[in-house]
Amino acid sequence: MRILFYSIVAAVALLFAFAVKAQEKCCKPRVTNDATILHAWCWSFNTIKENMKDIAAAGYTYVQTSPANTCFVGEDGGMQIFGHGKWYYHYQPCDWKIGNYQLGTRDEFIAMCAEAKKNGVKVLVDVLPNHTGFDTTAVAEDFIKAVGGRENLYHANGLNPIKDYNDRWDCTTGGVGGLPDVNTENPDFQHYFMLYVNDLIACGANGFRYDTAKHIGLPSDPLDAKSKQNDFWDVAMGRKPVKGLTLANKDSLFIYGEVLQDRNVKEEEYGQYFGMCASNYGGAIRHILETRTANLDQVTNWQHSVCPAKLTTWVESHDTYCNANESASLTDTQVRLGWVITTARQNGIPLFYSRPDGRTPENIWGNNLMGAKGNDEFKHPEVVAVNKFRKAMNGEFEKVSILNDGKVVVIARGNKGVAIVNLSTESQEINVETALADKKYKDVVYGNKFTAKKGKLTAKLAPEKSYIIY
Repeated sequence: MRILFYSIVAAVALLFAFAVKAQEKCCKPRVTNDATILHAWCWSFNTIKENMKDIAAAGYTYVQTSPANTCFVGEDGGMQIFGHGKWYYHYQPCDWKIGNYQLGTRDEFIAMCAEAKKNGVKVLVDVLPNHTGFDTTAVAEDFIKAVGGRENLYHANGLNPIKDYNDRWDCTTGGVGGLPDVNTENPDFQHYFMLYVNDLIACGANGFRYDTAKHIGLPSDPLDAKSKQNDFWDVAMGRKPVKGLTLANKDSLFIYGEVLQDRNVKEEEYGQYFGMCASNYGGAIRHILETRTANLDQVTNWQHSVCPAKLTTWVESHDTYCNANESASLTDTQVRLGWVITTARQNGIPLFYSRPDGRTPENIWGNNLMGAKGNDEFKHPEVVAVNKFRKAMNGEFEKVSILNDGKVVVIARGNKGVAIVNLSTESQEINVETALADKKYKDVVYGNKFTAKKGKLTAKLAPEKSYIIY
């Protein structure tokens, strides 16, 4: 057992060293990111349009919609997020055409995109080619005809639920959560899906989040019995045409994939196609918030083998909030503190998940209305301040410090600005090295006083507050 233990430790050390080298190679010359994403989860197209001025004023670069395609209609079209209706019905595609009963019509999507462009915000759309709804009889006839008949719609293994998520064949050909797995290598399917993607772009979309991306095979993955080659990502990213059709505007799109981290996930190969979510880093941030203490490794280690400039980061996602409610117990205040940490950093592209309006720890669904705006946390002054700080600090490299036994996180960006987070429920006094010029400062939200003198920054911090100085 001791030999096995040391072997595991050595393997982990090698893996970490490899990941660090991969990041260093990818990130030379070093770059910084300045974009932010608002995930307008379950907001209708009209609701997003009506709130676009606030979204822009809050400093977001992108607004991400829930899936825009024709989807499964459950509970007679009920419009509750959970109950008489379900948020996850729009994650059960029935056809690849713009518009559904939960979010709105194609014309409303177009109007939303036009309003976004007018306000300098770009639109990301959640797309999910990997599966259909549980009820296969609800799949539209146009979809079935386009792929060459029902027998060509799913993988040979596609109606079998995945048993081992770390087995690449099972993971990429079986049903995620039991959802029937589409034969994404079928050229007829690829063509039909890309018609939808290009229509979204023509209507004003600027990029995409690919749901369950790690469940779509890479060229190096084993083949399903119905597949000749794993070329979906080459087609989807515009590297090759399918039946004469190519991804439109491919050089101007922002695309990232939901490649949740686990054993035997080919992060680097996926990273050759698109950016990815840093799910393990999100877990580390939530642990910081739950314990109200941080260490340097938790804050700075991206826990990913792909260059951090290509990672989408979050405190929580709609999955961590809804599935098993693993992040729903965090208060809105805690989420804000985590958002300041992730957003003040020089890399990653942070995504702010809009929680349901009226939510409480005891009632996570809040007002429980599909299509309605989430709560106002997306435009809280602390959130707005760090969004704008991020843009102002573009090109400035970070220095992270942990103070007061882990209770305070300080993220300095060059000699131009500092973000400070008090994780604790008690006041804290700080005395930290700084590159800021000697003078007195006030943070941009609360007007709290800070003094920079002889290379030291001193102040008293209120409980559970973040401060932005620049």
